[in-house]
Amino acid sequence: MFLLAGDIGGTKTILRLVEVTEVTLTEKTFKTVKDAQYISASFPDLVPMVREFLAQDKYIKPQIACFAIAGPVVNNTCSLTNLNWVLDTQRLEMELDIPQISLINDFAANSFGILGLKDFDVHTLQAGEAREDAPIAVIGAGTGLGQAFLIPQGKKYQIFASEGGHADFAPRNDLEIKLLKYLRTKLNVEHISVERVVSGQGIASIYQFLRDTNFATESPEIGDRIKAWEKEPKKIIDPAAIIAQAAFKQSDRLCEKTMTMFIEAYGAETGNLALKLLSYGGIYIAGGIAAKVLPLMQEGRFLDTFKEKGRVSTLIQEIPVHIVLNPQVGLVGSVLYGLQHQDIDH
Repeated sequence: MFLLAGDIGGTKTILRLVEVTEVTLTEKTFKTVKDAQYISASFPDLVPMVREFLAQDKYIKPQIACFAIAGPVVNNTCSLTNLNWVLDTQRLEMELDIPQISLINDFAANSFGILGLKDFDVHTLQAGEAREDAPIAVIGAGTGLGQAFLIPQGKKYQIFASEGGHADFAPRNDLEIKLLKYLRTKLNVEHISVERVVSGQGIASIYQFLRDTNFATESPEIGDRIKAWEKEPKKIIDPAAIIAQAAFKQSDRLCEKTMTMFIEAYGAETGNLALKLLSYGGIYIAGGIAAKVLPLMQEGRFLDTFKEKGRVSTLIQEIPVHIVLNPQVGLVGSVLYGLQHQDIDH
C-alpha cells in the first residue's frame, strides 16, 4: 500500500511517497520510498507536478493521497492564498487516478506533525510549564503567516486551522505606525493584515519602507539585487533571504533594522495568539523562516515582544515557546493525517 503526501506552499512544494504496512489492526507504520522538492510557481497546477514526480515509478501507484495546502480548505476545495491554483479533491482524484485524496490546511498539517516531533526537532526559547489539559498553538511565517491550534480531547487532540494571519496588523510604536501608513498607501488598501509584515513578503516590505523613508543609505550590492526582484517579482529571487543574510553579516544597516522590526513584530503576534488561546500546552513556531534565522530569534527581542502585553504580561510568561527545527513537519503531518483519516485497503 502506497500513500502520497504533499506539503504545498506558495514558494515550494515537497512531495513524498511512502509505503504503509499494518502492524496491528490499530497501528500502522510507514517508510519513505522517495521525496522531491519543486518550485510551486513553475507549474500551472498540482496535477502536472504529481505526474512528473510519479513518472519514474510507473509500477507504483498510490491508493491514497493527502496534500497540505497553504490556504483555507472548504468543502474539499482550496484556492491557494499565495499561488494561482484552485484544487478540489474530486478533480484531483479523477485526473491523478488516485481513489482517495484529502486536502488539509498546511498549518493543520503542521499541527499533526508537531504531535510526532522529537526533542531534537525543536529549540526551546522559553521552557515554561507545559500543561497536558491546555491548548497548543502553532504559528509560522513563511511565504505567508499560518496559525492553528490543538485542543486536548482525552488522550488525543482535535486540530483546528485558522486564518489568523489575515487579522489586522497592530503597530506597537511610532515606526510601526509609519510602516502601516506606508503599506496602506503602497497597496492602496485600508486593511493591512499581519501577514503583510510577519512573513517573507513582510521582510521585503519592511526593507522597502525603511529604504523609501530614508532610514539609512541603501548599499549598492543589496540594492541592485532587491531592484532586480522588484522589476521581475516572478523571477527566482528571494529578497527575504538576501536581507536576512546581510543582517547576519552585520554588513548593512537597512537589513539589520529590517530583521529587527520583523523579529519584534513576529514576537508580538506570537504573543497575541498565546493570549487569545492561553496556550499553556505550548506554542510552536513553525514556517520556513524561524529556524533559518535562529540566532536572531535567540537574541531576546522575540521573547521581549512576545511577553510585552501590559497588565496581562504575566499570563504568558509560563507558556512554553518552541521553534520547530524540522523543515518537513508539515509533510510528516500530511502522512499522519492520511493514515488516520483514510481507509487503507490491502
